Amino acid sequence: MKHHSLNALLAIVAVLLLVAAHFGWIDNYIQIVVMTIGINIIMSTSLNLVNGNMGEFTCGHAGFMCVGAYVSSIISVLCFGSKFGDPMLPAGSVLFVFPFILLIGGAVAAVSSLLVSVPSFKTRDDYLAIISIAVNYMIISALENMNFIGGSRGFQGMKDTYWAMIDIFDGPWMLFWVINFTIFTVWVIRRFISSTYGKVVIAICQDEVAAEIMSVNTNKIKIINFMVAAGLAGCAGGLYAHIIGYVNPQSFNILKSTEAMVMVYLGGMGSLSGAIISAILFTTLMEILRSQAIIDGMLSPVTFIFPDWEPSAGVIKWVMIPLLLVIVMQFRPEGIMGNRELSDVFPKLKKFYRFK
Repeated sequence: MKHHSLNALLAIVAVLLLVAAHFGWIDNYIQIVVMTIGINIIMSTSLNLVNGNMGEFTCGHAGFMCVGAYVSSIISVLCFGSKFGDPMLPAGSVLFVFPFILLIGGAVAAVSSLLVSVPSFKTRDDYLAIISIAVNYMIISALENMNFIGGSRGFQGMKDTYWAMIDIFDGPWMLFWVINFTIFTVWVIRRFISSTYGKVVIAICQDEVAAEIMSVNTNKIKIINFMVAAGLAGCAGGLYAHIIGYVNPQSFNILKSTEAMVMVYLGGMGSLSGAIISAILFTTLMEILRSQAIIDGMLSPVTFIFPDWEPSAGVIKWVMIPLLLVIVMQFRPEGIMGNRELSDVFPKLKKFYRFK
């Protein structure tokens, strides 16, 4: 018998968030923070599939997010926008079509992961990291030179899709889609890891040579694992593009990939629970650091010595993120959860979502 307590709890939380957003009990800023947490959960859990569960080391995950963002945006504008002429589809179909738009963006991102997964057959560690960074910059450079989609100026027009949803029902639609795709991502990853493919991924992480001796097609498994991770990152990119209503290639540079890596290592390699917890903590910390009062308090000793130095919130962010990573590596290199799940720390939780 399968217990649905956890599913019911998630559904209740999701409904409460949507109701609160619809009636204005939480303002737009809180909604943006919640959506950012959702996107970061998708990014951290998907990268954890590669860097954690499979034991590879890639540093260009934001490149796949970029592919998904642009592909979803272009299709969205073609279907419901006016940037390229008359919309291809009636506005009333937007609620049915939009999730498929995000999934198409994810599918194209999954295919683009072959640029990293195929070289992973012969490379390891630092070399694979260099290849993934190179692919990240290849994607950014290619998009910056495509003038028909804005080039380095970026691409916009996705808000037409959002307004088409609002015309049907005035509700927090992007929050709705982010919540659903976040839950979908966690479900997919959990099912994948507990499947036969997932067990083989873990075997490759433990000893790839031994896995090959046991007749495991490691190349095939690597491709599947990379494609699942990149596809989910592509869906996150599509959500991000439609929340902002604008995408620029430089929004997905190595700094964005670094954020995903920090969340993975903060939560614990190979821990789905850790990746979710770290995404929540990381996003919350970054939002707290936006406060000028907190920044001034942190830097008061420094500004006393250097009175002319007035760092921006962005500068502080990229001081704190590497510092956070250094602190984690020094005092808890295994991350918050290590390779454990919440059910390992609190065994009584197993009855809420495990089969009996």
